[in-house]
Amino acid sequence: MTDPIRLLLVDDHPVVRRGLRGYLELEEDFDVVAEAGDGEEALAAIAEAGPDVVLLDLKMPGTDGQAVLERLGGEGPRVLVLTSATEGERVPAAIEAGAAGFVYKDIDPDALAAAIRTVHAGQTLFSPAAVRGLMASGGASAAPELTPRESQVLGLIARGQTNRQIARALGVSEKTVKTHVTNLLRRINVADRTQAALWAVRHGIG
Repeated sequence: MTDPIRLLLVDDHPVVRRGLRGYLELEEDFDVVAEAGDGEEALAAIAEAGPDVVLLDLKMPGTDGQAVLERLGGEGPRVLVLTSATEGERVPAAIEAGAAGFVYKDIDPDALAAAIRTVHAGQTLFSPAAVRGLMASGGASAAPELTPRESQVLGLIARGQTNRQIARALGVSEKTVKTHVTNLLRRINVADRTQAALWAVRHGIG
């Protein structure tokens, strides 16, 4: 049996944390290793407990979830935003700061468990409402026309797959995938794979 996924729950409402812990600890592959009530506590818990995945609320007093993401700078554990904050501009800001996923607190418990596993596996996951927030942010205009193969590659990048995984999925060499990725980054005018994944979500690819 593989080791359970180590979770950190970050929310300023104890009742929310208690409810999440009660459900998630029923799953055999989850282990809630720590809780935090604000951003400073979250950063300390990340350093001390070494979680694999952080469930992070955005709206907290003091150091909020967005500040946590920015201070992590994309390093450390995978972060799944779990929030009630519905302002559309929060979605691209969180993703650009390094969030691996973005879902809302009205998510079905089974879907939340699936989202945690998806993020832990190295993929990205955004709820339909979060995708609508990305689309509303203005990133979906003036999209260049991609070839079917470029769209396939971009969709797999958006799911967090490596060049090797993409090569296996498409039945091509890893060198061919690298060429596609280089051309894609140039065509959509982004600097790296993370920005490409964000671009793909904004344009409904993947």
